[in-house]
Amino acid sequence: MSLRLTAALLSLGGSIAVLSAAASPARADEGMWTFDQFPIATVNAKYGTSLDQAWLDRVRNAAVRIQGCSASLVSDEGLVLTNHHCIVSCVQDLSDAQNDYVKNGWMPATREEEKQCPGQTAEILTEITDVTDRVKGAGAGLEGAAFVQARGNEITKIQDEVCGDDRKLTCQVISFYRGGQYKLYKFRKYEDVRLVFAPEFQAAFFGGDPDNFNFPRYALDAGFLRIYEDGKPVATPNHLTWNANAPKEGDVTFVAGNPGSTSRLLTVSQLERLRDQQLPISLIQGSELRGRIQEYATTSDEAKRVSVDPLFGLENSFKVWYGQQGALTDAAFMAKKREEEAELRARVAADPAVAAQIGDPWGELEKVQTAARDLFLPYRQLESSAGGGSTLYNYARAIVRTAKERAKPQAERRAGYTDAAIAQMGRRLAESTPIDGGLEELYLTHWLLKTREYLTVDNADVKALLGKDAPAYIADRLVTGTKLADAAERARLFAMTPEQLAASGDPMIAFVLANDDAAQAIRTQWDAAVNAPTSRAAEKIAQARFAAYGTSQYPDATFSLRLSYGAVEGWTYRGVTVPPFTYMGGLYERATGAEPFNAAQKFIEAEGRINKDVVYDFVSTNDIIGGNSGSPVINANGEVIGAAFDGNIHSLGGSFGYDGTLNRTVTVSTAAITEALRNVYQQPRLLEELGVR
Repeated sequence: MSLRLTAALLSLGGSIAVLSAAASPARADEGMWTFDQFPIATVNAKYGTSLDQAWLDRVRNAAVRIQGCSASLVSDEGLVLTNHHCIVSCVQDLSDAQNDYVKNGWMPATREEEKQCPGQTAEILTEITDVTDRVKGAGAGLEGAAFVQARGNEITKIQDEVCGDDRKLTCQVISFYRGGQYKLYKFRKYEDVRLVFAPEFQAAFFGGDPDNFNFPRYALDAGFLRIYEDGKPVATPNHLTWNANAPKEGDVTFVAGNPGSTSRLLTVSQLERLRDQQLPISLIQGSELRGRIQEYATTSDEAKRVSVDPLFGLENSFKVWYGQQGALTDAAFMAKKREEEAELRARVAADPAVAAQIGDPWGELEKVQTAARDLFLPYRQLESSAGGGSTLYNYARAIVRTAKERAKPQAERRAGYTDAAIAQMGRRLAESTPIDGGLEELYLTHWLLKTREYLTVDNADVKALLGKDAPAYIADRLVTGTKLADAAERARLFAMTPEQLAASGDPMIAFVLANDDAAQAIRTQWDAAVNAPTSRAAEKIAQARFAAYGTSQYPDATFSLRLSYGAVEGWTYRGVTVPPFTYMGGLYERATGAEPFNAAQKFIEAEGRINKDVVYDFVSTNDIIGGNSGSPVINANGEVIGAAFDGNIHSLGGSFGYDGTLNRTVTVSTAAITEALRNVYQQPRLLEELGVR
């Protein structure tokens, strides 16, 4: 993830003494570490490795961030390894009713047949710069929404200064330690990313939802992309070497990827609101939406085809929420969180200088939770989750809000609406992506129903949304009447002023225009009462952590490049020991012929050719979270030995903590991928590129 982060630990917005008796570093194999802060000496001493900075640099240069997932370069011609579930949306976008590549797989015979994935990008981290002082200084003396906007504008300014409107670059200012540090991450970006290989969905997700977040697993959750530029594959001499041999039990493993988000540094009061309000609502709404999608999938073959990826994503999220709720309702787990918080507060209280500098940020955050509880439902329904997942609604809102902000001087715009950012938004809107009208109506109907239910019929904003019409009627009118599914029409509308949009006659645009002021008003309230005071208090707690523990703690995940270490190891739970490996022959023993345990047809046909003793999937003690999907699993020699695709059931509370005795990363081995490419899918072109004989 990193190049130059060490000095930033000293940039705390003021001097603060280091408390005595600092706590020990993270225990066991815990930690999603930045590359510059990676505990090389600890790993070398524990596992007998000889890692150095050159090793870290090689791994970092081969790590790739794609949309929502991680990946790695595995050849000198831009070949990228990731998970199938990270690219299944691309496979679905390239499919149609006549060619269902999700069901049958994508296996072009030549490089010329590799097709571009709509909207996909590949980013490789090139530089990190500490911008902590600039970001913190931007909000000095300000409060509430003004504080949030000033900081947001400064972040946008920093990003534009370095990257501007250069389509080959991405600049992102990332907060670490809940606001203790801010770093500018500069990436080399590639917008032409093409699909090279994807197995059948049933091969990649064998076992379906029952096996998800469980082990043993028998899943070929792997796929390949290729990055192009100027119509040609990109030369990538910095890539990982493919090792077709499976690891052995006890072997050290490293995972380089982009864990999405963890909440391990939240205070107890913040965790309690998550437990009591946010997660229950996510579970209730997610469960109902899942049922609606499942029902829709039964209406036709085409509905079933287009529902595969949305249903997979929602079921995956539902299990995560369920696991998180389980952790936060576990008395022992929460008791541990309270003990950790009490220890830090005691260390602060023991040093008068530190105590005087930070005050009582824990008390401040307790007050914030009271305000957040009152505002959360309207903020969620009208702003943060508005549209319920509808792509067409999101297009309309992006067009409307861009038109409003573009009409203002740059200095007065909301964060994220500089000319460069607007140009980038225009390019994204101009990309063609298939949209299913039935799913769109489903999402909008569900959102409107829940908004009416949660905010009540008499709420003024609900009245404005619905008028006298039923949610299903509104959804049908908006989806069938809008032309936003057409990329050319989106581009035309994107260039309009708010007045021109109002006269455009597009019903989805009109709907957003009529309700956007109310949505932005609740967002302003949320910024003032929740985001701003949370940022202020979180920075003080970060200062306390730096004073108490120095650099021995890793920051929460932020979908930025990290490195975790561990070893191939099973686990024992309630007297049952789970071995670390599954083998390809086990697929046939587990298969029943009925969904979701029906083996993919090509695997059935290839049973006599497969070496059933090849390691299929394996588990390790690496600490990962969502966003790590597709991350390369690497051995001590810097070779790729698998692609991480899941965690076990015990890892579902990993957002809030890590248990080295039970938490495991689940990986599809390069040995299994190689065996499948050779004997199931007959892909000599790929095997040759990977250097496999």
